[in-house]
Amino acid sequence: MALGLAIGLAATPALAQPIPVTVALDWTPNTNHVGLFVAQAKGFYDEAGLDVEILPYSDTSAGTLVANHVADFGILGSIGLFTQRTAGADLVATYALVQTETGRLVFNADRQDIQSPRDLDGKVYGGFGSAWENALIGTIIRHDGGTGDFETVTLGTSAYEALANGAVDFTLEVYTWEGVKAERDGPAQRAFRYADFGVPDQHTNFIGTSSAYLADNAETAKAFIAASQRGYEYAVANPDEAAGILVTGNADAALDRDFVRASLQALIDGHYLKAENGAIGTIDPAKMDAVGTFLFETHILKDGNGAAVAVKPDFTTYYSNAYLDSAP
Repeated sequence: MALGLAIGLAATPALAQPIPVTVALDWTPNTNHVGLFVAQAKGFYDEAGLDVEILPYSDTSAGTLVANHVADFGILGSIGLFTQRTAGADLVATYALVQTETGRLVFNADRQDIQSPRDLDGKVYGGFGSAWENALIGTIIRHDGGTGDFETVTLGTSAYEALANGAVDFTLEVYTWEGVKAERDGPAQRAFRYADFGVPDQHTNFIGTSSAYLADNAETAKAFIAASQRGYEYAVANPDEAAGILVTGNADAALDRDFVRASLQALIDGHYLKAENGAIGTIDPAKMDAVGTFLFETHILKDGNGAAVAVKPDFTTYYSNAYLDSAP
């Protein structure tokens, strides 16, 4: 009997240890990240055999952390993905956080002198210092018949206060965060949606990793993306609970629960997290090619030496849907 017990114990494999995975945020915790915190709190990562650490936001971009293998995954902005990847960074988008653009061009609702984008000619823009902004705004104005000439004052996030007090005429914002705040707290705003004025619609941000990580950890990547996808699905179906998870899981951020709940509802109602056709996490090849082409044609894409690329890159290498739970 003792011999049989010993043989049985020897034949039993040791319990598998969870695989560590790190994910870097692109900003302080907000509703774009809600699925990650839900997946962590509800045990979806644990069930997938993963020990996921959500790294705190830092001054180093998530794309840089991922490309240099400091973080396994990161939240990548669309423009950052295209520009960094073209310049040589090892980045691959593996999950579309939103199915359509969340950004918009905004101005105070009482500005009767602004009725269409061409009225922005000669106005003052409170900006963030990127070449993308100039290409974006210039395209919007010219599409409406204007010249695309405007003055830029680089303010960063102070642009929102400057807009509210009238120090600048217009700025860009994320509707599902700053826009919701303006709806709740004022002043009232009006807006132009990028895609209505000649700018391609896009997935504003992604969960991404590096091709090196995917090559060595394909199954772990698939498990992480699938569990994250499950977290976002749960957040859409259970917004009250999901908002509470985000707030309580980030006590240091002092998030306003009512505001977080309103922001999450805007993401749900606008079919940002989950499209009307049910798509969640899926990266649209047509959108990727359209945005990449726009960036190429406006000379925003540069190589590692800072020179505008002369040949349009193969944008199909910039992303993959293969790690989604229901990959096409």
